Amino acid sequence: MGGRRAAPSTPKLSVVVFIVGLACLVVGILIGWASSRPKQDAFDDRWKEALKGEDDDVTDKILRDMKTGTIKEYLKYLTSKAHLGGTDEQIENAAYIKEKWDEQGLDSTRIVRYNILLSYPRRDQPNHVYILLDNNTEVFRTAVEEEEIVEGDKLPNAVLPFNAYAKAGLVEGDLVYVNYGRAEDFQQLENELGINVTGKIAIARYGKGFRGEKAKQAHIYGAIGLILYSDPADYAIYGVDEVYPDTMFLPGTGVQRGNIITVQGDPLTQGYPAKDYMFRDDEKDVTLPQIPVQPISYNDAKEFLMLLKGKEVPEGWAGKIPGVTYRIGPGLSGNRKVKLEVNNYNEIRPVHNVVGIIKGSLEPDRYVIIGNHRDAWNYGSLDPSSGTACMLEISRAFGKLVKNGEWRPRRSILFISWGAEEYGIMGAYEWIEEFGKTVAARTIAYLNVDIAVSGNHTFRVRASPSLFDVVYDASKKIPDTPDHGGTVFDTWLERNPRDDVNLPSITTIRTGSDFRPFIMVIGVPSIDLRYERDMSLGTPSYPLYHTMYETFNLVTTVIDPTFQHHLVVSRVWAEIARTLSDTLIVPINCTAYADRIRSGVENLKELYQDKMEAREKPITFDAIDAQLAKFSAAAAELHQRIHDMDKTDPFAVRSVNDQLILMERAFIEPQGLPGRPFHRHMVFSPAANNKAYRDTFAVIADMMLAVENSDNPEAEWKEVERYMAIAAFTLDSAATTLMEVDVLANDDDDVTQYKVEMALSNVFVEIKI
Repeated sequence: MGGRRAAPSTPKLSVVVFIVGLACLVVGILIGWASSRPKQDAFDDRWKEALKGEDDDVTDKILRDMKTGTIKEYLKYLTSKAHLGGTDEQIENAAYIKEKWDEQGLDSTRIVRYNILLSYPRRDQPNHVYILLDNNTEVFRTAVEEEEIVEGDKLPNAVLPFNAYAKAGLVEGDLVYVNYGRAEDFQQLENELGINVTGKIAIARYGKGFRGEKAKQAHIYGAIGLILYSDPADYAIYGVDEVYPDTMFLPGTGVQRGNIITVQGDPLTQGYPAKDYMFRDDEKDVTLPQIPVQPISYNDAKEFLMLLKGKEVPEGWAGKIPGVTYRIGPGLSGNRKVKLEVNNYNEIRPVHNVVGIIKGSLEPDRYVIIGNHRDAWNYGSLDPSSGTACMLEISRAFGKLVKNGEWRPRRSILFISWGAEEYGIMGAYEWIEEFGKTVAARTIAYLNVDIAVSGNHTFRVRASPSLFDVVYDASKKIPDTPDHGGTVFDTWLERNPRDDVNLPSITTIRTGSDFRPFIMVIGVPSIDLRYERDMSLGTPSYPLYHTMYETFNLVTTVIDPTFQHHLVVSRVWAEIARTLSDTLIVPINCTAYADRIRSGVENLKELYQDKMEAREKPITFDAIDAQLAKFSAAAAELHQRIHDMDKTDPFAVRSVNDQLILMERAFIEPQGLPGRPFHRHMVFSPAANNKAYRDTFAVIADMMLAVENSDNPEAEWKEVERYMAIAAFTLDSAATTLMEVDVLANDDDDVTQYKVEMALSNVFVEIKI
């Protein structure tokens, strides 16, 4: 009996199944493709964005939006009260700046507090210098404060004249005139003029050096006190009748305040941030001035100098106070003597930095930092409020574009208002001590303006050599004031040219403001900008520096009535920041750095090579020359590699940018220079003792001065050898920083042989590397 027969296959059914399956596959692919496409598009867009260059239109928008009127408004507020570091007025100003940055559209703002040892005069017990008769009858005492010359000059909370950190005390004795109070002045007094200042009170004029160094030298040479004053020869060069309010020169009642401390950052927490939890040294155990010091006016100084006995001063020592024959002393005529009373006190007070951030769109972990300090000895219309007003105008212009969605920089821009710079760069040092490791790893450059405008003659720049080109390029884009015409570059070149090339002069940056811990401690390339007075006049700083007469009136009637010079500085500062934050390849010029070092080494050779090679055991520049050549070659090769590289590879771009950024760090000596742990830049740290030397590797010039001044110089010669070797090593390290990533071995020899003693077998084995 037969079973059921199998149904025959149907070709139509197979085709249908196949078509349905294929359709499902296609639909699946299309769905997958459609769902992944937005991610792919976003990835592609992000990749393209990462490779794009800067937008030239942004510069035009920023420059057009910046206005003199808003800068003037900011300055008027900032100069409405005295705002000494650590006071309530400083806290008010910090809050004002934070409020402005919040309004302007910065992404985040914050206030960072440190508790720092600061110094103040006592209003109820003001400092004085007296003239006494031999029976102690007082016949003269110096003024308590400056006189108001223009109505409105004396505003709330005026700070009495004082030198911060001067030791409190009362001393009496004979007076000696010590010229500028430099080490060479005291040496000339002793060695050539036979005058010993031990046990006496010295009187010195401001200028030719830091006031704290004058106090230090006075103490070293045995003086029991120091009086400082500003002589008309330096501060009223056209005569005592051609002064403020008609000109920028110092009237007879003006007194320059300022600190005399020789350490930077909080004295009680050196090297560490002055936070609540930090251990603090006892005040008696830290480096503070050892004698009473007080500044006075040249009107008051006249009363002392007219009575000085002794020989007339040597050539170059006389000032220009009318009616005074400059004599050395010691002692005053008529058996008079001098009494110096200083009642300053030190106190730990809060100091505030204000930090505002515009986050970068692509590299938020790379920073361009714009900074200016906020505190002043009184109203500070030039130092520092002219710079603060300009910084607020830059943040307003940048913030407006960010808020409107028209621009966001590639890299993050940090705006920082520093506290207590006048006391010894306190706010900046504390911030670097707290955040230095992060800042050193991530920062492209630090851009500082302390005083935006101190005159109307020409632009003035201090900078790391690697950033010279950035400054030149920005200055060519910015029109100078209508009075000058042309660009900032044109006026600058005409009025302050370099000797060697057809470019404006730029001074290599070292010390003097908030850039100091950036360049000297952690090796961040830095720039400091200003519109400057005519330096050929020879005035030290600007004549009304740190006086009560640094008012809003001074700016609006004498220094910059139209605020055009403030606008110029703001625009150049902004363009430098935009360039560094926006360009695909960071515009750091390593070959310019090498050239600057080379010229400095040639200067060092000219001064010291013959003496070094004349020794029985000669010291040569061979190692320095060899490593400098290596560094120069590495710099040239890096820039050629950048020129030839595939700039569509964002990882390659990031790699070379990191090399450019980290080059300056290679010149940092972690242990610091001898006796100066916070001067770590081997190439550009200033000399500690050899003040006449202002070039590269000043530590070697210091050692050579020690050789010259020593009766038994062998130990000093060893230090010369040591630092010649360290200089060569530093150049070698910098060269390695710029080389290809696989170059991490010394290739001085084709084959280097090492004999290694094997401790267990006592057998020597040759290892070839």
